[in-house]
Amino acid sequence: MKLLIDTDPGIDDAMAILFAARHPEIELVGLTTVFGNVPVEIATRNALALVEHCGLAIPVAQGAGQPLELPPFVPPAHIHGVEGFGHLPAFTPARQAVTESAAEFMTRLAREHPGEITLCPIGPITNIAEAIRLDPEFAGNLKRIVFMGGALDAPGNISPFAEANSYHDPHALEVVLRSQAEILMIGLDVTMRVQLQAADFAALAEAAPHDGGLLDGMAGLYLEFYRSIGQEGCALHDPMAVIACLEPDLFEIERIGLTCIVEGEETGRTLRHAEPAQSAAALDCDAARVRALFLDVISGA
Repeated sequence: MKLLIDTDPGIDDAMAILFAARHPEIELVGLTTVFGNVPVEIATRNALALVEHCGLAIPVAQGAGQPLELPPFVPPAHIHGVEGFGHLPAFTPARQAVTESAAEFMTRLAREHPGEITLCPIGPITNIAEAIRLDPEFAGNLKRIVFMGGALDAPGNISPFAEANSYHDPHALEVVLRSQAEILMIGLDVTMRVQLQAADFAALAEAAPHDGGLLDGMAGLYLEFYRSIGQEGCALHDPMAVIACLEPDLFEIERIGLTCIVEGEETGRTLRHAEPAQSAAALDCDAARVRALFLDVISGA
């Protein structure tokens, strides 16, 4: 599977990228970066650092630094850290991002590989909306879009109504949902059902010091945040979107139109809609198998 990840690394983004890099059935063809967990410049630096950590020779393209229409947001340093990787200091990658913007890079890649690219946005979906506006054929050139964001029957995590990625650029999400692309939403209905605790990260570090050790070093602040809201473990948000790209049968999927509220008290709320019929949302999952798959791939089992 040719996979392009649009990302704002971010601790759970790092978890998702390492999973994609290590799974033998995934060909990671590039990373594009967006504002969100950190400013886009730090997201790009962190993406380059993760590519180097994994020993990959894939391009990284920098994208949007703010939403399509809303004003910029302050990144959640209390969740992911000022530098994006918890308490770890800033990385200094040797490589640089490509000169193309994220939208330019992803539209070109989709033209060169029509029907082959699965696009997995795991941050605010701004770059994908910009790509759709840049190239009217972009959505049709993709195999599908599997994004982490939204919530249908679950409560929000940044407001009572909205998940953070959808909240941070609801206008972009509406552009994507109306694009006629084949879309699967992996939202809080499923991502909160799988959690990792400190002992899981410690076990990963022991089993796979290079990858597991990196994640264990990042996880402390993330787990501290979850404890502050009454949870002992962190949710597997972004990795579950990558897992759904590869193993959709692990999820209970409702095929239905989706829409996103773009203003007012319920900004960022995702709702069922009459169309487009080619979109779908995951409402449940085989939590035990999803969790085991992630741990097995990272540990090298």
